Amino acid sequence: MTQFLNEDSESTREKVVILDFGGQYSMLIARRVREAGVYCELIPYDTPWSEIKRMQPSGIILSGSPASVNQENAPRCDAAIYKGGIPILGICYGMHLLARELGGEVVRGSRSEFGRTSFEIVEREPLFNDDDFLDGETCFAWMSHQDEVIRPPAGFAVLARTENNTMAAIGDQGQKIYGLQFHPEVFHTPGGNNVLKRFLFDVCGCNKTWTPRSFVDDAVEKIQQVVGGTDRVVCALSGGVDSSVVAFLLDRALQDRAVFIFVDHGLLRLDEAEQVVKLYSEKLQGQFIHVNAEKMFLEALEGITDPEEKRRIIGAEFINVFKEKALSMGDITYLAQGTIYPDVIESGTVNGAAVIKSHHNVGGLPAELGFDLIEPLRELFKDEVRLVGAELGLPDSILKRQPFPGPGLAVRIIGDITAEKLCLLQKADAIFREELHSAGLSEGMWQYFAVLTDVKVVGVKGDDRHYGPVIALRAVVSEDAMTADWARLPHELLDKTSLRITGEIPDIARVVYDITSKPPGTIEWE
Repeated sequence: MTQFLNEDSESTREKVVILDFGGQYSMLIARRVREAGVYCELIPYDTPWSEIKRMQPSGIILSGSPASVNQENAPRCDAAIYKGGIPILGICYGMHLLARELGGEVVRGSRSEFGRTSFEIVEREPLFNDDDFLDGETCFAWMSHQDEVIRPPAGFAVLARTENNTMAAIGDQGQKIYGLQFHPEVFHTPGGNNVLKRFLFDVCGCNKTWTPRSFVDDAVEKIQQVVGGTDRVVCALSGGVDSSVVAFLLDRALQDRAVFIFVDHGLLRLDEAEQVVKLYSEKLQGQFIHVNAEKMFLEALEGITDPEEKRRIIGAEFINVFKEKALSMGDITYLAQGTIYPDVIESGTVNGAAVIKSHHNVGGLPAELGFDLIEPLRELFKDEVRLVGAELGLPDSILKRQPFPGPGLAVRIIGDITAEKLCLLQKADAIFREELHSAGLSEGMWQYFAVLTDVKVVGVKGDDRHYGPVIALRAVVSEDAMTADWARLPHELLDKTSLRITGEIPDIARVVYDITSKPPGTIEWE
């Protein structure tokens, strides 16, 4: 089984490469570069110079790291990159590394700087040549370091200093190599995006070639090249944004040579399956197949309480149902699915990341299916997927649909799953979504949903004692699901939602609101 990505190292597209040293903001750097209209690839820090050179990058960014450059076995990149003639920007650890490797001195600082720190610009050109950084004004940035550069390499000038006289930025304009002690990629650094843009456009000479249209054109062309003129592709369609964008890409590239299979596990939101069937049977040129497998999934989940076991079972059942139907088609060569980059990260399949939660569409497809795997969105962030979907003409009913877990409501029912519990949650979730939409707040949320907890409490309904389950409401704001904050919903909205849930669903005894951010929590409860 092979994997098809939207880009590969042989691509001649203008790009910047980011050497990932394991910093917590590495993916955020990539997002910021892409937002600026420049394609970038995140690659391991120890990638040989020969491979990097073959990629023909316009620039190289060295990420942060939890390590110290002075510790034994500290991660280092191929030193040949410093003499390759390609502009380089080191961020935090990346600055320490290039300073040390090029002859400067890095020591553990007498005073660490964490969080919001002020700095003054010494030299505006080229990184601070922007209206966000005015002469004589104090600037602020997000710092996270203990080491500091006390002597820059020969030829390097100090471009900015912090209030503690620490070098906040250094650079050698002749070699086009620069270092930043702070993190320009985070929201807490005002003007940080413009610092990155000055590096991308003024130093590297990049152009804004990374656009939704360019991605669609390239992806369609690549699908046509890989699939050829006669082979057929089957697409696992969930009704969510990711698989929908893949489906419309296939539809544009292959027309009636694409087959779309919607495995309905019965764990979707209220009336959602019917909406999915109607939309795709009308919009797609290829064959659309609806498999109603609710009974099979509920039987397989009977008595299961462990969340990872639920995910495993749902993933396995999904594969079995999908496999049976796909193989019955007879002449399918390729399988397409909507895996995106956060799925890969959270499943621990990139750069040794810890497994946060497993995704049934990442690494779970058995080789005996006999299909080559097409994952055109595997390197895209969710916001990029939505932009691509808009370029493809997907309706707002899909593009603005909030992210939904592959295992569906099974991971929003804490404890064992029954048809009765599923019905309760679907009704409560629908009420919460209706009220948020009516209040005009739904578009500002990343996700909002109800959870049926595994807790029962005493309540009073009428004049009688009532003992029933608790519904938890969850609403978060986020840019990419890598981090999230709980939404500060109006008390009146929460009050109305609670009254409706406890009034319209007799079994529910109490409603609570989750105020946990990510981290330390995750967006989903399981």
